[in-house]
Amino acid sequence: MEFPRLLALLLLVLDWTQPGLSSPLRPICDLRVLNHFIQEARDAEGAMKSCREGCGLSQSVTVPQTTVDFDVWEKKNAQEQAQEVQTGLWLLQQSLNTLQTSVTNTAMHSHIDNTIRNLLSINAVLRSLNIQEFTPPANATDLEGTWRVSLATDLLQVHVNFLRGKVHLLLSSAQACKPDVS
Repeated sequence: MEFPRLLALLLLVLDWTQPGLSSPLRPICDLRVLNHFIQEARDAEGAMKSCREGCGLSQSVTVPQTTVDFDVWEKKNAQEQAQEVQTGLWLLQQSLNTLQTSVTNTAMHSHIDNTIRNLLSINAVLRSLNIQEFTPPANATDLEGTWRVSLATDLLQVHVNFLRGKVHLLLSSAQACKPDVS
């Protein structure tokens, strides 16, 4: 199924069909979109677990912590939560790019390519929710709340857990998705 590509295309078409309007894209508040990305991440993780040859990381990579202390999370403002999620997505994208160059198994390449496209689509969803973009510093080793993994299966498991945890929390509480209270 080509859902992420269709979503990205839909976002582009919506933007192009309203050239005279300066309003942003309509918010994408349906969590089924995220659930689809989570399922595809699980599929990639499952494929990696069954991969026997040409599926390893050539070096360890920095990934975001996936555990959530709800007391700490809820004390953060929306911008701090968004920065934490966007930093994690950026780290995952960097790590998946490393994995993509390390893997020689052609069957796994399609899973990794799809996973990277899904991360880009998640960033488009965040933009549709008017969540301010944030690019973390270039030196990932200085980032708080990270750790290193050296196995491809661990990387993909972190990816699944990050989507299920912090990304889900951010999207489910996005201000753009809350009904207007007059």
